[in-house]
Amino acid sequence: MTTWPIAEVARLSGVTARTLRHYDEIGLLPPAGIGSNGHRYYEERQLLQLQQILVLRALGVGLGEIARVLGDQVDELAALRGHHQRLVAERDRLDVLAATVSRTIADLERAREDGTPMTAINRPENLFEGIQPADVDASLRDFPEHAEAARRATAAMSPAEIEAGQRERTARMVRLAELMAAGRPADAGPVQDMIDEEYRLLGALRSGAGTGPVAGPAAAPVAVPVTEYLAIARSCTENEQWRAAYEAIAPGLAAYQRAAMEAYAAAALTA
Repeated sequence: MTTWPIAEVARLSGVTARTLRHYDEIGLLPPAGIGSNGHRYYEERQLLQLQQILVLRALGVGLGEIARVLGDQVDELAALRGHHQRLVAERDRLDVLAATVSRTIADLERAREDGTPMTAINRPENLFEGIQPADVDASLRDFPEHAEAARRATAAMSPAEIEAGQRERTARMVRLAELMAAGRPADAGPVQDMIDEEYRLLGALRSGAGTGPVAGPAAAPVAVPVTEYLAIARSCTENEQWRAAYEAIAPGLAAYQRAAMEAYAAAALTA
């Protein structure tokens, strides 16, 4: 049977030898064998398994979940068919997302040429078409407690509730963009009222009460540590996915959201 040394597998797959060694160390992808020279060698089965790992990583699945998926599967062909279906669905979703961004660009260009207000450009029902909760989950990797709370909430919701929640989140972002377009400072009362609502929603999610499509301020929120809240605020501009989501609605909205959150932290969360 043909075998490939780790250096060749790294070249073929684009994965570094260091990553392959890490996959071995955590039990995710042990090599077929180790030579007398100490080098790892792989056979066809390991290459197929590596392909599955890379496909699942591309779909945003974490290593722990990948290990569970690989451990549960008994039929590689059936697993590959399932991965193929997910990839086709992801391709279709990205096509829709590209069309959404293209429409936003056209609307922004038209608004700038005509001098029309930004509030007339987009509405919540089409701004985030093609964006799924999985995208949000992937962007929360720096905040594991919040990511776990979001996963628990999503698991308890129907597809219709998940969609309703996404639309409501988008609607809040649009309302914030309208305040920005109206020239309201980030620390202005109406802006801070919105940020206070978002803070309470975050606390409700952490408490486990925010499991419906929209958790209201009365959902028994827990306090979010100010240091973590400020880190979340910074992510509005420093996290590529978050920044892109805000900027897709209105240029400058990411920085505006961050400034509003930092003003809220200074006024309401610190003594």
